[in-house]
Amino acid sequence: MSTLLQVNDLKVAYGGIHAVKGINLEVKQGELVALIGANGAGKTTTLKTLMGMVKPAGGDILFDGQSTSKLAPHEYVSNGLVMVPEGRGIFSRLTVEENLQMGAYSRNDKAEIAHDLERVYYLFPRLKERQKQLAGTLSGGEQQMVAIGRAMLSRPKLLLLDEPSMGLAPIIVQKIFEIIKMIAAEGVTMLLVEQNAKLALQTANRGYVMESGRITYSDDAAALLANEKVQQAYLGE
Repeated sequence: MSTLLQVNDLKVAYGGIHAVKGINLEVKQGELVALIGANGAGKTTTLKTLMGMVKPAGGDILFDGQSTSKLAPHEYVSNGLVMVPEGRGIFSRLTVEENLQMGAYSRNDKAEIAHDLERVYYLFPRLKERQKQLAGTLSGGEQQMVAIGRAMLSRPKLLLLDEPSMGLAPIIVQKIFEIIKMIAAEGVTMLLVEQNAKLALQTANRGYVMESGRITYSDDAAALLANEKVQQAYLGE
């Protein structure tokens, strides 16, 4: 498998605070990689930096063999690097379908867009039922489905998911993660940031553990699930 994302010695600072302290990580084509850790560990900051929303203080990010340092903000999505943000970030006054179509704004292949839209409706039949409904009137779980569906319409090479279970009922979380597994099975490469460490590692191929801005463990997901220190710190065992 070729490496799609390579992060080398990434450092991020806010004012005098060092939020990310020289991390290295990689995501290979077709992998689902989890990044777990406590609140404030630097996980979301890492994702925002990967998307060009935060400027790094040092290090390099290579996406598909190219440094992202020269990309303008709008070029990330057109190059295939797409994020589903924490809190979902949907357009509440647009309909479900209008929100989904926003994911395809940089595309002009109308027939393929229509095909991808039907694929999202297949994955999320509830959105098909509510396609003309204003997105702001949906439940939290349905809004998360819209956010993931919108990202899929941009045909991501690498999909960054930031806390997809945040604020959702357990039964909805299970549904969302079933869909994440289905998307991964179709070959979409993903980097998943998730506080529910057990569920994240049960879903992923590999994982990284982040503590206070540093990567402290990295291994196959099954090995991290079996790691006693990871169990005690993050899996409630």
